[in-house]
Amino acid sequence: MTSTPETTANFEFSALSAAKNYRRALVQELSPQLKGRVIEIGAGIGQMTREFMALPDISLQSVEPDPAFCAEFRKSLSQQPLIQGTIQDVSGDWDAIVSVNVLEHIEKDQEELVMYYNLLKNKQGTVNIFVPARPELYAPIDKDFGHFRRYTKKTLSDKLIKAGFTIEKMRYYNFTGYFAWWLKFCLLKARSFKSRDVVLYDRAIFPVVHFMETKICPPPWGQSLLVVARAKK
Repeated sequence: MTSTPETTANFEFSALSAAKNYRRALVQELSPQLKGRVIEIGAGIGQMTREFMALPDISLQSVEPDPAFCAEFRKSLSQQPLIQGTIQDVSGDWDAIVSVNVLEHIEKDQEELVMYYNLLKNKQGTVNIFVPARPELYAPIDKDFGHFRRYTKKTLSDKLIKAGFTIEKMRYYNFTGYFAWWLKFCLLKARSFKSRDVVLYDRAIFPVVHFMETKICPPPWGQSLLVVARAKK
């Protein structure tokens, strides 16, 4: 059955909700840069927002363009500042921008990165990006999600440098997830998966993989790509 935008959004949010270890590990990696005035791009229904709000020394402004997601966000996180719009609706000087699984949804990503730079340059702040990686993993479900692309280290670093950023940290993320994604979504052409599969991977496999990637050796490639870049004047 072909997915609709509504079903793929629900699928993506359900997967993120089930992946508690994955979500918390990601926030832990990004947390050193998320201090002061921080913009969260593409807040969705607020699943990552909850994690960011718990960080110390952070003044968080969430941004989400989808009206339905904004309505759900406000029901559960009524005290959290939320702009219904895009980065074009934000002004001022900021210490950091965080974007988790958002940039791949933006057709003109180079223009988006330039706007990030303009908001960060006066404070020489950081942009903290997490995106799907490796073009060979682009599958039918990526198209269902509204992904325009998957990134490599080179394609993303080139775009960031062109926008005015200096790369401080960049690594592939979730080595075993690369093979799991290729098998299920590229080879078998699946268009969904079950929450219990996500929970099994998140509880039994991901903690071991993450420990190896962060404490022993960064992976040569992975399902996702994490980058921290600084806006230099």
